[in-house]
Amino acid sequence: MELDAMLRTWTATASALAVLAFATPALAQGSSSDASNGNERVNQVIVYGDDPCPASAGDEITVCARKPESERYRIPEPLRGIDRPTSEAWSNKVMAYETVGRFGTDSCSPVGAGGFTGCTQAMIQRARAERANGTDVKFGELIQKEREKRLSTIDATAADEQASVEVEERAYEARRKAQDAAAQGTTKAP
Repeated sequence: MELDAMLRTWTATASALAVLAFATPALAQGSSSDASNGNERVNQVIVYGDDPCPASAGDEITVCARKPESERYRIPEPLRGIDRPTSEAWSNKVMAYETVGRFGTDSCSPVGAGGFTGCTQAMIQRARAERANGTDVKFGELIQKEREKRLSTIDATAADEQASVEVEERAYEARRKAQDAAAQGTTKAP
């Protein structure tokens, strides 16, 4: 009897995990920059030499990073072979000694209960450090500059539009007063 209940529980848990495993990629696809910025799409392009940058269309922001023509067919800089020094700095060795004896929760250690829990955080911190110190194109900064450029033109466009609306309103009021005066003049004449 207990075995049957355990099998049902295990089956329900396995099916729930399977549903989550297949649903996660679909959720990840929707969480691009479209979700964080409304309906705006960002097209990131690297152009070489004097190649033209593709024009933006509609709500799409096109950000071009220009590199010299000599870089067109080369291996990207982050992937090129980097000669590493054969000797390691003493400070790096000392950093390794600081982690000796660290185990347990959030330690990213194979020792102790919950030692694995810090590995994801360590991986995220390494990735952030690589991104911050990377020599590759920083599209985030280029996108922000493009947004600021677009937002700077919105105020001028809005002011022009407001001025034209006010001119139209004054002309409409003048026509309406003239029509009212004409209508009162025709009713007083008889």
